[in-house]
Amino acid sequence: PWYVGRSAISRIRYLLKKHPELGLKLEGAYIKVINGFDNDVSNDIFIINPGRLKRVSLWDNIFKNKRRKFGKVVKERGGRVKLIKYESGDWQLLVEGRPFIIRGITYSPTRVGESPDEGTLANWMEQDINNNGIIDAPFEAWVDENRNNKKDPKEKNIGDFQLMKEMGINCIRLYHHPLKPNKEILRRLYQEYGIMVIMGDFLGKYAIGSGASWYEGTDYTNPEHQKNMLESVKEMVEEFKDEPYILMWLLGNENVYGIACNADKNPKAFFKFLDRVAKEIKKIDKDHPIAVANGDTLYLDIFGKLCPNVDIFGVNAYRGKYGFGSLWYDVKEFADKPVMITEYGAPSYADGYTEEEAEDFQAEYHRGCWQDIEDNLFGRGFGNALGGIIFEWLDEWWKAYEPSYHDTKGLFSGPYLDGYMHEEWLGICSQGDGSDSPFLRQLKKAYFVYKEMWRKY
Repeated sequence: PWYVGRSAISRIRYLLKKHPELGLKLEGAYIKVINGFDNDVSNDIFIINPGRLKRVSLWDNIFKNKRRKFGKVVKERGGRVKLIKYESGDWQLLVEGRPFIIRGITYSPTRVGESPDEGTLANWMEQDINNNGIIDAPFEAWVDENRNNKKDPKEKNIGDFQLMKEMGINCIRLYHHPLKPNKEILRRLYQEYGIMVIMGDFLGKYAIGSGASWYEGTDYTNPEHQKNMLESVKEMVEEFKDEPYILMWLLGNENVYGIACNADKNPKAFFKFLDRVAKEIKKIDKDHPIAVANGDTLYLDIFGKLCPNVDIFGVNAYRGKYGFGSLWYDVKEFADKPVMITEYGAPSYADGYTEEEAEDFQAEYHRGCWQDIEDNLFGRGFGNALGGIIFEWLDEWWKAYEPSYHDTKGLFSGPYLDGYMHEEWLGICSQGDGSDSPFLRQLKKAYFVYKEMWRKY
């Protein structure tokens, strides 16, 4: 559930940070919601402290980011990619001994006109529609700088991988099914562009990997479904565990929301099975951590009790331009795991607003979310943030079921400029009018916001 009071506290803190000239900070404010991780608001119990506004001196501003003492390492998991927890409660991700802040993105450069719903979605890792022996989107995408939907003489091929490198991205999120990853492409991604891969298995979401039909849906108590999913995960780990580009394993994608699976109706069965799968992964691979991609903090309390073998609480969270609010506290309190935001973002279209206004909002939304992640990284805030994965790189035109048309329908309400989610406009790159898909890229303002923010890393 969305709680107005908790959201208000987040907004006040956001505004005070954005306007330091006010010289104020909100101190001690919180709203704790007992039984707040299910969909039944009737059983909620609230514990409230409104806090108080306190004057902030120049001295406070100078020392507000002073690092705390971390103490000894109290937990250590992984090998080449390692998670470390300190006495202070701070978590840190290391790759070959060096700190690694996840600056990720979901990369699925779908060609206009293609759709998984119609069975026409091609594998971008194999796609070469001009038959020149070069994979299209990763290596031949070009930037339409003047947005005229024509390739002018100065607009040369650059490729998405290079554009992502220049932006500061250091990992992408992929799933090993239903389309098979191309190892050679991913090796080039890592070796030539320094970008790693978070490799995922849907764990029965959309009935993928379980052997269930769409209408039947995955049943997490069904032994046959469990067997099929476990085999799918083991196949992924065995095939990719020795690849140098693998950062971690990601299990599921908002399974707790349902959709061709019953994790929403039986979350305990789902999380028990999730932990069993994580335990099996660790028998095969001790070098990489394991994360779940949860639907916000739904059933977080159950996860915290039943999933000791899952190393990272990943969360798809679309809470608004003010960041993620109480999420950092909630995970620390109920699961004591590091947090990775596995999806966040906003559309660059809004009904009744200009293209410029909508892009400005999208950029502002991303800036606010990333700053909240930064404020809770190792040594800051709750110290349990590992980074985040932007959703997504490129606008996908199939989301509203008309893959040859860039649909402007608001599919559901949310904290966006016009109050609605326009799923076909979530990319930080556009495909223009679609006439030169999958090659044309129009870089939105959010792209340059990240390029500026991530320059320091």
